[in-house]
Amino acid sequence: MVTLPLKGSDKTVTLAPSKIIAVGLNYHAHIQESKVFDLKKLDVPTEPVLFAKTPNVLIGPNEPIVIPSFLKEYHFDEPRIDPEAELAIIIGKGCKNVTEAEALNYVLGYTCFNDVSQRNIQKLDASGWFRGKSFDTFGPIGPVIVPPSFIPDPQKLAISCRINGKTTQAATTADMIFSVRKLISYISKNFTLEAGDIIATGTPSGVSPIKSGDEVEVEIEGIGILRNPVIEENR
Repeated sequence: MVTLPLKGSDKTVTLAPSKIIAVGLNYHAHIQESKVFDLKKLDVPTEPVLFAKTPNVLIGPNEPIVIPSFLKEYHFDEPRIDPEAELAIIIGKGCKNVTEAEALNYVLGYTCFNDVSQRNIQKLDASGWFRGKSFDTFGPIGPVIVPPSFIPDPQKLAISCRINGKTTQAATTADMIFSVRKLISYISKNFTLEAGDIIATGTPSGVSPIKSGDEVEVEIEGIGILRNPVIEENR
């Protein structure tokens, strides 16, 4: 669980989602660069590409992203873990079969999300992306939840990622293949969305690897900066 302040009030929101639905390949340029990871289904999607991240990934601002120690047992020639800057949608009330026109009525707020991804495992697993996306701490979120009244158009937000102060990703949510409205509507047709559920809307191009000792910042216009250090698991 992660507790974040709610912008414009003295309230906080504790995030304990029943599910985290993430969206893959939602920016054209990221599809092209993902080919270097030799991942599957790299054509421009005709409908949203969905996968799950488990709630154990969630950590708050300034908490460390922990690289699992067991990864050393694989002896990867080039081990790679990437942060991915993403706009997160926090669902405010349960919904099913929502239309695009009414989709934003079910949004509690928006925040920054870091879809940390272990690329070797993501490529290795026959079952797909699940495990490499769901290690403990692989989902930093924050620093604040911003209600829709402060962000009337979620498709007009600058989004970026920095590693040790160097910008690696810089884009705008206008570049999404599937909009926030489309994602909420589409996902709600497949799964009932509950209050507190999180939708991570995909990442732009420029993903770059991190290692222990690094610091990652995800920044989204109108929301703020989500900052997390990177450490090795100590066991």
